[in-house]
Amino acid sequence: MATKREITKKYAHEYAAASKKTRGRMLDELVATTGWSRANARRQVTAAGVRKGPRRAVKRSPRPRTYEYDTLKLLISVWVLAGQPSGKYLAATMGIWLPKLIVHGELDEARLNDHTRAQLLTVSAATIDRLLKPTRDGMTLTGISGTRSGPLLRNSITVRKAGDEHEQVPGFVEIDLVLHCGASLHGEFARTLTVTDVHTGWTENIAFKNGAHRWVLEAMPVIEARLPFPLTGIDCDNGGEFINHALIGWAADRDLFFTRSRPYRSNDNAHVEQKNGDVVRRHAFHYRYDTATELKLLNDLYALVRLRLNLFTATTKAIGRRSNRNGKNVRVYD
Repeated sequence: MATKREITKKYAHEYAAASKKTRGRMLDELVATTGWSRANARRQVTAAGVRKGPRRAVKRSPRPRTYEYDTLKLLISVWVLAGQPSGKYLAATMGIWLPKLIVHGELDEARLNDHTRAQLLTVSAATIDRLLKPTRDGMTLTGISGTRSGPLLRNSITVRKAGDEHEQVPGFVEIDLVLHCGASLHGEFARTLTVTDVHTGWTENIAFKNGAHRWVLEAMPVIEARLPFPLTGIDCDNGGEFINHALIGWAADRDLFFTRSRPYRSNDNAHVEQKNGDVVRRHAFHYRYDTATELKLLNDLYALVRLRLNLFTATTKAIGRRSNRNGKNVRVYD
C-alpha cells in the first residue's frame, strides 16, 4: 500500500496540469502498475493532488482578554476575603459577598465600576479557577508536621481500634494540634488544639502560644466544660504534647478511655484531621501567628466559629452500607 501511495503521489502533480489525452495515458499506466480499476485510479490520483493542510502554520492572533486586570485584582480580593473557596462556591455566593464587601469598603474603589462589577457577577466557576490559579499556586503553603513522639511511654498506651463500643455514643473525642508556623518551624508560634467528638462531629478549638504540654493540660478542662455531653474518652496521635504523664494522669483521674493512633497513620484520626482542614485551615489559613495579639484574635475567631459550626451547620455521617438496585454496596449517610 505504501508503494502504491508513492506512485500515486508521483503522478499527482503531472496529472493535475496535463491535457485530457495525457491524463488518459497516465491512468492506463497507473492501472497497469497498481491493479486498480480505472475509476479508482482516477479517484486516488486526484485525492493525492489535493494539498493536505496549509503550507505553513497559520499564526492566529491572540484572543482579546475578556476579564480586565482590574476585574482580576478585585476577584482576588473577594476570593481572599471569602476564605479562599473553590470557583464553584465563589461563583454561587458572589452575589452575596460582593455587595457586602462594597458596603463595608473592603474593595479598591479605584478599580470598582459598573463594568468590573458586572463582570464579577457573571464570571463562571471554571473561569474563576482559571484566573485564580497563578495566585493560588503562588500563595499555597503546606502544613508542616511538628510531632515528636515519646516511644517509651507510647508503648504503654492502647492503640485504638475502629468501631469500639465507646465510639457509638457521644463523648469519645479525637484530639490533635495544628501548627501556625507558616513556612518555618523556627522560633515560637501558636498552636490550635482541635477536639472532635467521633459520634456527633461536635468540634471545639483553643489556641495557645506554643506546644508545651501544660497548655494542653489546661485546655482540656475548658473543652470538657463546653461539651454538651460527658467526656468519656480521648484518642490522640503520638506527639509528646499528648503522650505524657500529666495528661494521662488527668484522664485516669476521670476514668476516661485513653487511646492513641498508630505512628505515621494520620487516617487513624480521620475525624479530627478533617476538622483541622475544614475549621482551622479554612478560617486561620496556613499563615504564621506568633504574637499575643494574633493569639487573642484566634481564640476570638474560634468562639464565633464553634457556634456556627456546632449549632447551625448540618453534619453528615456514614452509618453503614446497603446494596442498591444493581447489587453494589454503597455508603449510607445520616
